[in-house]
Amino acid sequence: MSAAVPGQPDRRAVVFLASCLAVLLLQILVERLMGRVWICECGTVKLWEGAVRSSGNSQHLSDWYTPSHIIHGFLLYGLGHLLMPRQPLAAKLLLATVVETAWEILENTPRVIDRYRAATVSLDYYGDSILNSTMDTLFMAAGVLFAARMPVAVTITLAVFFELLTGWIIRDNLTLNVLMLVWPLDAVKAWQGAI
Repeated sequence: MSAAVPGQPDRRAVVFLASCLAVLLLQILVERLMGRVWICECGTVKLWEGAVRSSGNSQHLSDWYTPSHIIHGFLLYGLGHLLMPRQPLAAKLLLATVVETAWEILENTPRVIDRYRAATVSLDYYGDSILNSTMDTLFMAAGVLFAARMPVAVTITLAVFFELLTGWIIRDNLTLNVLMLVWPLDAVKAWQGAI
């Protein structure tokens, strides 16, 4: 194993980062082969889609579920830190990208889309656009990079803030999303639908 040359990028880091890009491109290709649309069928691209129960949700660059994907990054960084404590950040980012990409592909299968529509208040959910799904993965990567640079307490505080904020504003967040997919509760569904 050769030492890194000062001023030169670490070869392993470059390989890991190139692999992250390849995984992201694979995600895009698979979703396109699955029939996902490139952008919102409305024909526009928005920086932010604030309406949760609309045909534009999960179609644009960001939306109320963006904080959940950032939290995915926090959690996946933690997983990488536990599983590969001696590996560089780029290796942990690659692990996180593989896991997030697998989720994004799975989330956009008819079975999971139907599960969202049956078990949650997301009756109008028909899957993500490729643009939105790609951005979800990039926001997850931002979460990984944030968690790698910030103290654990700051990362946890931000995650709790995101969960409370989205829970209060849209009555949904990562915790409720997982709960309702895995073990739907009528009381939670009724509360979420009361907006």
